[in-house]
Amino acid sequence: QVQLVESGGGLVQAGGSLRLSCTASGSIGSIYSMGWYRQAPGKQRELVASITSSDRTNYAYSVKGRSTISRDSAKRTLYLEMNSLKPEDTAVYYCTALIREGTRYYSENYWGQGTQVTVSS
Repeated sequence: QVQLVESGGGLVQAGGSLRLSCTASGSIGSIYSMGWYRQAPGKQRELVASITSSDRTNYAYSVKGRSTISRDSAKRTLYLEMNSLKPEDTAVYYCTALIREGTRYYSENYWGQGTQVTVSS
């Protein structure tokens, strides 16, 4: 069974930085694209950043220039470094990954349980 576990969230002052991590575990055949989404109270879940298996990245306009997504394939870990944090970055951040499990011939999208990021003004 595949699991994604996020860490690194917390309370930070505006202007500060955080580094989120997400590690995949279980019977993993291949990990393809990975990404970070966030959901603020009363709002829809939105894409923050994504990265392909060839390290091509994509960022939401709201975080572009302030965030860096990266992955360590050997560690099966995804990272999101966020700088110059703003109160509007407050949300639960979710990791997602397209994974082919074990010996299956198809891939599925998996989600982590989320990690809270709170930015105080």
